[in-house]
Amino acid sequence: MKKRTILFDLDGTLVNTGEGVTKSVKYALEQFGIQETDQRKLERFIGPPLMESFPREYGFSVEKSSEAVKFFRQRYESVGVYECALYPGVEESLKRLQEQGLQLGIASSKREELCHVVLEYLKIENYFDLIGGARDAGASTKLQVLEDVLKRLSIRERSQTVLIGDTRYDAQGAKEAGIDCIGITYGFEQDFDEMQKAGVLGLFDTLPEAVEFLLK
Repeated sequence: MKKRTILFDLDGTLVNTGEGVTKSVKYALEQFGIQETDQRKLERFIGPPLMESFPREYGFSVEKSSEAVKFFRQRYESVGVYECALYPGVEESLKRLQEQGLQLGIASSKREELCHVVLEYLKIENYFDLIGGARDAGASTKLQVLEDVLKRLSIRERSQTVLIGDTRYDAQGAKEAGIDCIGITYGFEQDFDEMQKAGVLGLFDTLPEAVEFLLK
């Protein structure tokens, strides 16, 4: 199934950012007297916009969520952003896609400047034609990020574009944007039924497997 443009989610898809994100969320919660010990609950913050996650998980108001995001950034931007690693097979997969002459891009809910920091730190920045992320202080939905990336890449034929991601937010955002989505299972999603309901083309246990499917 040949595509011309392959977009990637970042956290949980290309990069395991779990340590940096969860420790920074935990730090933010501690500023409100919340001592969270449930690691899985902290991991639900990986990927979606923080301004959605704090209300969803802890019932924070918009004002309180905004304050929590500021605390999160205090730690994440100085320390947490570097607490990450590539998933197995990522660089080899990107190289293979690039050699096929495909256009590669990032479409992440993480702030765009931090996407650049992570990818440069891990030395894979040069594989991408565009690194797209949230450009309004982290409040962008997945759909907004995708629409922005599609516009900046001048993509008109959306049927020739696919997003590879690890969560229901990726699958739903892709559906709303009118592009295909492929799901991977090694990220941070726990409910793959929701991804399938959103119409993912398939679920794969490794990125090389997903790439093989794309290049058939």
